Amino acid sequence: MDLKQLEYFVRVAELGSFTRAALALDVAQPALSRQVRLLEVELRQNLLVRNGRGATPTDAGKLLLEHGRGILHQVERAREELGRVRGALAGRVAIGLPPSLARVLTVPLTRAFRAQLPEARLSISEGLSATMQEWLHIGRLDIAVLYNAMPTPDIDISPLLEEELLLVQPRPPGLAEEPPPPPVPLADVAALPLVIPSRPNAIRMHVEAEMANIGCRPQIALEIDGVSAILDLVADGAGSALLSRHAVASSIRPSAYRTRPVHPPLRTRASLAISSQRPATLTQRAALGIMAEVSRSLGL
Repeated sequence: MDLKQLEYFVRVAELGSFTRAALALDVAQPALSRQVRLLEVELRQNLLVRNGRGATPTDAGKLLLEHGRGILHQVERAREELGRVRGALAGRVAIGLPPSLARVLTVPLTRAFRAQLPEARLSISEGLSATMQEWLHIGRLDIAVLYNAMPTPDIDISPLLEEELLLVQPRPPGLAEEPPPPPVPLADVAALPLVIPSRPNAIRMHVEAEMANIGCRPQIALEIDGVSAILDLVADGAGSALLSRHAVASSIRPSAYRTRPVHPPLRTRASLAISSQRPATLTQRAALGIMAEVSRSLGL
C-alpha cells in the first residue's frame, strides 16, 4: 500500500470532495483521482461513492479511513523519532494567528521556534477564527489561535490568553498625554459609528452579543476585515473601533490613537486549538509549549 495513495484517500474522504482535496494537497485533480483509483484496484474494494456533490466513503472506505489516519500519524511520529536520534525534533508545523495577534506574536514566536526547534519548519498564516477552524479541519493548519472558541468533537482547545477590548478613537491634533480616561458605558459605545470586522468574526460576534445583553445594537459605519485597515480608517475619522491594547500598540502609529476602557468590560478569550482527528505530533506539541511560553513572556 503506497503511503501517498493512502494520504490522498484520507484527504478526499475527510473533505468529501476531490476538488477540495486537490487544493488542500496542492496536486492536480486528475492525478489525485488516478492515485485513489489505483488504491481501490489494489485493495479490490470501492472506497468512495462518487457523485455530482462530491465523494463519500463506502463501508470499506470508512474502515480504511479509521486505519489510515492512524497509519499516517505513526509514520509522522517515526520521522520525528528518527529526527530525535540526530538530536532534534523535525517536521513542519503550520500555525494560524488572528490578525490582531499576528503582529505581536509572529517575530518573537519565529525567534523562539528557530532557537528551540532548529530542524523543524514553521509556517504562519493569518485568518479569521471561523476560517482557521475550517483550515484545522482540512489539515491546512496544525495549530490555530481562535477567539472565543468552544470545544467541538473535531477541535481540542486550551486557554492561551484573555484580552480586553478598548474603544479606539483618533487622537485630536495637538492633544498632549492625558491621564487615563474613565470607562465609557457600553450603551454609549453602541451609539458611536463603528469600524468593525464583518460576521462571523469572533470579536464582531462578541460585541454584538454583549450589546444585545443590555438591549442595544452596534451602529456599523464600515465593515473591514483587517486590523491595519480598521486603524487607518479610525485615524482618518471614519469612526471608532473596538480592539485590544496590543493591536493598537503594535500599529505603525500608536500615538495617533487614544483608547478608553469600556464598562462593563468586553473581554475575549484566545485559545490554542488543534484537530482532535489528527493527534498532535511531538514537534507540534513542542510548538504548543513555545506559543504559550512566548505569550507569557510578552505579558499577554
